[in-house]
Amino acid sequence: MTDTAAAGAGAQRIREFKMPDVGEGLTEAEILSWHVKPGDEVTDGQVVCEVETAKAAVELPIPYTGVVHELRFDEGTTVDVGTPIITVDTDPSAGPLEPAAAPAPAAAPAEPEAEPEKEEGGKRQPVLVGYGVGTSSTRRRPRKQPAGGQAQAAQSAVQAELNGTATAVAEAPAVPVADEPSPSRPLAKPPVRKLAKDLGVDLDTVVPTGEGGVVTREDVHAAAAARTAAPAPAAAPRTAPAPAPEQAAAPAVRSAGERERRVPIKGVRKATAQAMVSSAFTAPHVTEFVTVDVTRTMKLVQELKQDPDMAGLRVNPLLLVAKAFLVAIRRNPEINAAWDEANQEIVHKEYVNLGIAAATPRGLIVPNIKDAHAKTLPELAKALGELVATAREGKTSPADMAGGTVTITNVGVFGVDTGTPILNPGESAILAFGQVKLQPWVHKGKVKPRQVTTLALSFDHRLVDGELGSKVLADVAAVLEHPKRLITWA
Repeated sequence: MTDTAAAGAGAQRIREFKMPDVGEGLTEAEILSWHVKPGDEVTDGQVVCEVETAKAAVELPIPYTGVVHELRFDEGTTVDVGTPIITVDTDPSAGPLEPAAAPAPAAAPAEPEAEPEKEEGGKRQPVLVGYGVGTSSTRRRPRKQPAGGQAQAAQSAVQAELNGTATAVAEAPAVPVADEPSPSRPLAKPPVRKLAKDLGVDLDTVVPTGEGGVVTREDVHAAAAARTAAPAPAAAPRTAPAPAPEQAAAPAVRSAGERERRVPIKGVRKATAQAMVSSAFTAPHVTEFVTVDVTRTMKLVQELKQDPDMAGLRVNPLLLVAKAFLVAIRRNPEINAAWDEANQEIVHKEYVNLGIAAATPRGLIVPNIKDAHAKTLPELAKALGELVATAREGKTSPADMAGGTVTITNVGVFGVDTGTPILNPGESAILAFGQVKLQPWVHKGKVKPRQVTTLALSFDHRLVDGELGSKVLADVAAVLEHPKRLITWA
């Protein structure tokens, strides 16, 4: 078998697994951990790594059976969707393969087309339509350079700053070509170059740790941290490399004196920020409040905990608040809608996907219970328990967070009375449930200590008028004050 044939056979054996779009048009994901290493055997459907998207941590199964040939990226690297992250030898019994070569630092520039001066006999060459012009025996004079040494130095300095390098003027080509960067130019993606510029880091001084010598975000942050901790002398040459940090990937950059800490905005925090800004400046929010005596509801919670039908299920006040909210929506279905700006339509929904805001180590997420309106109290309790447990483990999938219609946020667990919650984009209402505490309350004509809470309902005023919003909030409060309404209003 010739070398070419052997190379072709090897290429057929090696299958690439690309970073998939794990939900709703996400464009990138960070590799949290690898579960395999080169040489390990894998089977179709086996989980090989865990990645964090802008919404959740997701385990990725490999669609091939064979032996891991190469891991293209290290843990902690953010990878664009569609980029190969791992290769698998699908036919290891055919013999050993050549060791995985390190990825090329940059794609080799395409060979330039034959210049007109080199065409044979000065003949015209065919182009897409007809024939090109004939070759001329004359040559153009080179463009004049800007007059004055200061102008030339300024232009070179600007070009060096844009390229992320600082080569001497004499080394710069007379006519720089964007598609053919200088070999000495540090390899880095545009977002990394912008980050370096913002932090004042010279990419020439950064020690790359990425595949093929590519400078990563973590490299730039590490260089910034090293420079802050031990600033280089002013007389040091620009091309002198900065000392390599002990850790290539620093989770945050600390300034002198440890008085500030910078953390990259990514993952769930980035997605939350974008969603909240979009919602706050798109949907006109209105928030209403009501304080209610929930003493009877708290007694019912204790009784349900002893009910055999609720055995093994988590019963808490949030469960009854969720059920009260669903009853209120059934009595006022117009609130369960969405505003379609593109089609200039209001979309009324005949189902309720009830979102529950959950605080996780990675940030705030809002998974939802699908078709919550159709569930019995035990079914709702089971779904709520599973949702919370999955969120705390960081295993919530993007599908679990898609399609919500209304949301509940339980701020009471933090000892907060209430708040003015911001709507999830695409939803019409969000209910805040404050802490339940003993307060003096007029009950049957006498002031007594009662268990009281404050509810807050934010809604999209494009969809929900004040009357409708008030009715929904009043109905939730009425159910919690007299929970027998769960039966009479059902």
